[in-house]
Amino acid sequence: MRTQINQKNSKNVNTNQTQNKWAIFTYHSPIIRKITNLFKQTDIKLAFRNTNTIRQTIRPKLKDNTQGHDKSGIYKLICKTCNKENIGQTSRNLTLTYKEHIRYIKNNDPQSAYALHILQNRHEYGPLEDIMTLIKPIRNANLLIPYEQLLIQTTHKEGNLISEQKHGEHNPLFALITEYNYRHT
Repeated sequence: MRTQINQKNSKNVNTNQTQNKWAIFTYHSPIIRKITNLFKQTDIKLAFRNTNTIRQTIRPKLKDNTQGHDKSGIYKLICKTCNKENIGQTSRNLTLTYKEHIRYIKNNDPQSAYALHILQNRHEYGPLEDIMTLIKPIRNANLLIPYEQLLIQTTHKEGNLISEQKHGEHNPLFALITEYNYRHT
């Protein structure tokens, strides 16, 4: 009989206890504490999780081995004879783009403005490290054309653009940007 009474009492105790509800927050900054203060008046218990884990601290960090010529983005090619610049954009790495320009020159095939400049004027070109520079690394392909146009217009305004490259229509937004940059540099 005692066992039956004890079993009934334990069932009553178990039904009276409520299940604890937990909310887990990732701790990024002290602002999380302010947000969690909203839960103090509720039956929800709070737990914090850290973003730094032992795995992250133990794991070796990979270095960014991509050199300037292994990246994509906006580049400039410089003519060794007249020091004028050709501005271009590529979603591939610069080494491939450089080889493409040189192939056009060697095959007497003026498919690029730079190749046309070198062939028409009989100017000299040089090795990749001397004539090609990554101006702005860009990974997002949607930003390549706007940045290229901005830098073409800026280079044209400075008088450094090769004459074979089309500088496009005057864009007032680009003019505002270049004016602002000239005033604040």
